[in-house]
Amino acid sequence: MGSSLRVMVTAGASGIGAAIASRFAAEGALVSVLDADPVAVAGVSGLHAVAGDCSDPEVVDRWFDDRLAAWGGLDVLVNNAGIAGPTAYVEDVSPAAWRETLAVGIDSHFLTSRRAAGVMKAQRSGSIVAISSTAGLYGYGMRSPYAAAKWAVIGLVKSLAIELGPHGVRVNAICPGSVDGPRMRGVIAREAEGRGVDASVVEAEYVQGQSVHRFVEASEIADMAWFLASPEASMVTGQAIAVDGHTETFHL
Repeated sequence: MGSSLRVMVTAGASGIGAAIASRFAAEGALVSVLDADPVAVAGVSGLHAVAGDCSDPEVVDRWFDDRLAAWGGLDVLVNNAGIAGPTAYVEDVSPAAWRETLAVGIDSHFLTSRRAAGVMKAQRSGSIVAISSTAGLYGYGMRSPYAAAKWAVIGLVKSLAIELGPHGVRVNAICPGSVDGPRMRGVIAREAEGRGVDASVVEAEYVQGQSVHRFVEASEIADMAWFLASPEASMVTGQAIAVDGHTETFHL
């Protein structure tokens, strides 16, 4: 893939999204990120970055209109946006928290994909990479809104792969396991509090539930995103690929 590759990444100013954006930029791609955190966006260097809510149709349309006018097309869309949502038993999850988790975790993927699809079909080329989770492959106790959103991502990916495949466009999902960083530490802390146990107990359960006993690095997710967008993956589409050290068991 050459230096003219045009890439858009949601939630790309920190964490996994930033690692993905940096990976593509390091390969010479033109990269634009949309992120809801204006502080994180202000800290982005060397990339086109926009602050905004990717679950808002008007924000997404402005972002796409701007980049398509500047670039004349789009080669890769990485749908990375999602929020942790509440850590609670389902009877304690509020309808508002449920709706917010689904809005960011799946509505944003729909809004960006609908804009990318027509462009990529006209080009007869392109790749959409969506970030799901191992929670999209298994149940996730005390995290039902998050798991529901991540399962929905995979359903959308497989449906879009059917629609877009005849036009030379590929669509895949990456399912990260426990990715090291502040976000995962927060997940562990909230689960530990909800269960009334020490955070070290929860962390050990996550690590011991994998065949490879360590957390995933964000760069490893970025490497998979790069591969899925590359010509080397030209016959890979409609897949949900775990990058998780092989999850053997989930816990509660």
